Amino acid sequence: MRAILLLFFFWAMPAMAQVAAPAASTDPVLEDRAREIAQSLRCVVCQNQSIDESDAPLAQDMRKLVRSRLEAGDSNEDVINFMRDKYGDYVLLKPPVQTNTYILWAVPFLLLLGGLVWFLRVGRRPS
Repeated sequence: MRAILLLFFFWAMPAMAQVAAPAASTDPVLEDRAREIAQSLRCVVCQNQSIDESDAPLAQDMRKLVRSRLEAGDSNEDVINFMRDKYGDYVLLKPPVQTNTYILWAVPFLLLLGGLVWFLRVGRRPS
């Protein structure tokens, strides 16, 4: 019985590895483009991980979608715009500066400036 289980294990192992492995393109240039895009897109279920780093099932689906769009002939910008349209700006690891996000970009600098002004005022007071 043990021999049958071991035989089944070694027989089924390559099939299981093939199912678990991500679908890789045979074209190395296309694969490099897919990896580059995957590194710039955020996994929408993970905490600040790119879809290239994430092991989440949704990230695997997103990687497959990126590869299929590239194989269909889309440019890198077209794929990123498609993913952005589908998932919103949150999918971008480096969000763009837009009029509706000015406050998000300005707050860290305003806090730094306010802290500097406070430090200079408190530091100049006589003890």
